[in-house]
Amino acid sequence: MIDHIGITVSDFARSKAFYTQALSAIGYALLLELPASVTGHTDFAGFGEPPKPDFWIGGGKPNQPSVHVAFRVQSRALVDAFYQAALAAGGRDNGAPGLRPHYHPDYYGAFVLDPDGHNIEAVCHSPQ
Repeated sequence: MIDHIGITVSDFARSKAFYTQALSAIGYALLLELPASVTGHTDFAGFGEPPKPDFWIGGGKPNQPSVHVAFRVQSRALVDAFYQAALAAGGRDNGAPGLRPHYHPDYYGAFVLDPDGHNIEAVCHSPQ
């Protein structure tokens, strides 16, 4: 079971703003910020559903190759909302909301590239 995951981003402030807006559509919030003065390395921001962050970003040289992170949501409407919010936040389309039956018949997902090209997905596995 995964407890949390983190990615490295080139422009911390820009990515923090992107994820704050994009993830709010699926119920995630910015829950914790740790400045470099505390970590001794770089700034970190933790996002999740209260009370615990499970998705972290940290400033630095972005992961290469870029990573893929998928957020599981409970409805197709949330997939759609994530996609629209992520595009409005400056993300780039990498796959509009829709069924991906090659994974399984009810796989409904949307993909957006974040400011560093990380492939961020929202996915619902439930039938409509």
